[in-house]
Amino acid sequence: MFKNNQDIFQILSEAISEGILIVDETQTIIAVNSSTEDMFGYDKDELNTKPLETLIPSNYQKGHGKQFNSYYKNSEKRTMGKGRALFAVKKDGSTFPVEVGLNPFNVADKKYVMALVIDITERKNYTDKLEKTVEERTKQLREALETEKELNDLKTKFLSLVSHEFKTPLTGILTSSMLLSKYKLAEQQDKRDKHINTINSKVQYLNNILNDFLSVEKLESGKVNYKFTEFRLSKVVNEVVYNANMLLKEGQKIKYPENIDDISLILDEKTIELALSNLVHNAIKYSPENTTIELQVNQDKTHTTFKIIDNGIGIPKNDQKNIFNRYFRAENALLDQGTGIGLNIVKTHLENLGGSISFESIENSGSTFTIIIPNKAN
Repeated sequence: MFKNNQDIFQILSEAISEGILIVDETQTIIAVNSSTEDMFGYDKDELNTKPLETLIPSNYQKGHGKQFNSYYKNSEKRTMGKGRALFAVKKDGSTFPVEVGLNPFNVADKKYVMALVIDITERKNYTDKLEKTVEERTKQLREALETEKELNDLKTKFLSLVSHEFKTPLTGILTSSMLLSKYKLAEQQDKRDKHINTINSKVQYLNNILNDFLSVEKLESGKVNYKFTEFRLSKVVNEVVYNANMLLKEGQKIKYPENIDDISLILDEKTIELALSNLVHNAIKYSPENTTIELQVNQDKTHTTFKIIDNGIGIPKNDQKNIFNRYFRAENALLDQGTGIGLNIVKTHLENLGGSISFESIENSGSTFTIIIPNKAN
């Protein structure tokens, strides 16, 4: 009886752009429109009499027969695969995503199922692209918020740091100034000298902080002028070690590098001295008494490498990513004097000269800072 209505089916189905196919109770395809044939890559009438599983990927065929029989028995209009992805397979074996609507109907007391098939490849690609874009934007937003939070934390720490670093020496200066007025007798000169020295040291410390801030401003504005000359490295190292010896704690010592008398550089001498001084002073400050700070130097044909090794408090793992950030100070160093500017200044200067600085550190076990610089300016 259905065959007698093929002409009507063809007339109606060809007016629809979506794929239409009809199967009987044995899951045999008995009619399709041209849109279905084009969609699946078959020639005219080639799909007729083929089993429905011809259009179902092999990994989806398991259990499909049972599902179809259940639907056929209790059939009603519905959409297949609601809430999950559906795929169909073309004649060439390639698969593509589809949306399928099922519609049961009867002809001459015989039940058939008509499937409306829509190729949703473009829609899925767009959806996937949109989801990926949303995911990427969400990730970027999350990272931006995290970065902003870190910056706000750094700003808070910096304000607290500056307040502490200026307040402490200013309090010392004020106290010593007040006490000076009380020592008027000649035999009290030693006490006056003690407070004068305190004032001098505190003023010098504040001056160093201001110089750090001025260095930052010069680096940001590009006003730094480097003077490239040839100099013996031993001259710079001797100066650094001499000044550092005055800062050593009880029992601390500096291990002088070996075989550097013949090493020369053609760079900005003051910058190399600044970098080495900063790292050696930090090693002293953050190391306990009775420890050794080791300074190593090696030179090949193109580069000179410095290593400053200590057995100090080290840098906590969570703080290491920020250690070269301006104004940042590790959590275990907040009680010591410092602005968190020095390492940032050193890193910027070295990079301006074509060099680099890196470190390895374990909290409570010490740190090794490594500087690599070219032997001469390019």
